[in-house]
Amino acid sequence: MSKMKTNRGAAKRFRRTAKGGFKRAQSHLNHILTKKKSKRKRQLGLTLQVDAADVKSVRRMLPYS
Repeated sequence: MSKMKTNRGAAKRFRRTAKGGFKRAQSHLNHILTKKKSKRKRQLGLTLQVDAADVKSVRRMLPYS
């Protein structure tokens, strides 16, 4: 049986945590930053956990992580 392929887009966006979950970055922090408040930009810079409803699909995209 051949090896499964990793979804390369998902590999760049998600990282495995020590407890088996996945962490991710938030969107909307690349451009048009002048109209966004400092508080909003600061909070968008934080990392979050992938929601429990999405962990199954992320795990399928990253079979060897």
